[in-house]
Amino acid sequence: ADLLLLSSSEPNSLVYIETAELDGETNLKVKQALTISADMGEDLNQLSQFDGEIACEAPNNRLDTFTGTLTYQGEKYSLDNGKILLRGCTIRNTEWCFGMVIFAGPDTKLMQNSGRTTLKRTSIDRLMNVLVLWIFVFLAVMCIILAIGNGIWESKQGYYFQVYLPWPEGTTNAAFSGFLMFWSYVIILNTVVPISLYVR
Repeated sequence: ADLLLLSSSEPNSLVYIETAELDGETNLKVKQALTISADMGEDLNQLSQFDGEIACEAPNNRLDTFTGTLTYQGEKYSLDNGKILLRGCTIRNTEWCFGMVIFAGPDTKLMQNSGRTTLKRTSIDRLMNVLVLWIFVFLAVMCIILAIGNGIWESKQGYYFQVYLPWPEGTTNAAFSGFLMFWSYVIILNTVVPISLYVR
């Protein structure tokens, strides 16, 4: 969750954090709590009774900015990015700290930045896609032509080959024979498509 820093073990309620998982920076950054909450220290009774109300910006993916206002005991206090602990940061050189949840779950800035990545394709990939598509079209057209030719041949000449390949009757359904031969030619000519060369 994204937290409003209330207090910490360090003097002046400072907290040192590392944001390498957020922005790639490995240097330590300093966050500081408001004075009104820093005085609570680690007193759980006071912290549990803290009833401040926060009015802030809507959830967004901007890691380096935050604007909001804390209303506590009738007073308003300005909030900025220097008082916020974001989900994904790592606390360093600080024994303990307490915070108030501002955003949780998918509303945190980290999750707002983890949108779906776009698929990137090179010009070679796009060219390969087009070429493979045209090869499939060529294969289909070639199989259709061969199947039609086979159907015509079966209806006119196939019966005369019973001397070599005997069968009881000649082919009477040229369309059905052509349909079967289409898929036969697809199996025979499938090596026309260079699938083994196409690596995604």
